Amino acid sequence: MSYHQPRPGYPQQPGWGQQPPPAPKKSNAGKIIGFGCLGIVGLFILMGIIGVVAMEGDDGSDTGTGKQPAAVGEAEPGKDDDAKADPPKDEPVKKAPVSVTGKQVDFKKSILAQGDDYTSVQVTITNNSKKDLDVNPLYVTITDADGSKHTAELGVDEDQLDMVKLAPGENVTGTITGKGKFDAAYVTYTDGLIGDSVRGEVS
Repeated sequence: MSYHQPRPGYPQQPGWGQQPPPAPKKSNAGKIIGFGCLGIVGLFILMGIIGVVAMEGDDGSDTGTGKQPAAVGEAEPGKDDDAKADPPKDEPVKKAPVSVTGKQVDFKKSILAQGDDYTSVQVTITNNSKKDLDVNPLYVTITDADGSKHTAELGVDEDQLDMVKLAPGENVTGTITGKGKFDAAYVTYTDGLIGDSVRGEVS
């Protein structure tokens, strides 16, 4: 049996029992790259549309979305009504360290009084401080309706205010008597003659 050499320029025929070489597979990389580019372009377009809509919504113009501005007094969505500030509570009124009240009363003549030409005012002094308070008739003066001040005439009224030391929360009542007849307007207590003064209206 003779063997023939293939002619030049002609492909060699596969021999008996030999398989032809497999066909090269087509790559899908081109399709993937094409769809990826298309997706990126679409994403940029979508972002541009969203940006335009957002800018139109921020300029305050009515874009026909049906949203109405919240009316005055209406709670806005997302805000808790309980977060509103509570109204300020009334703080208790702080008392003055000393309070003084007065009331004009009839003069009760004592054995030390010379005649009846006197005016008496019943005074109540209350210690609202946290320390003891000295009370003396000489610490209290009377001012009349004309603005004249009258010092205490000692021992001329039977109900004269006593010299006492008031503990915190205590009070004392007695009369302060001035020389002459007049209408008392208010009384003034001075702590120790040179301390703080407290005025009380006379009723």
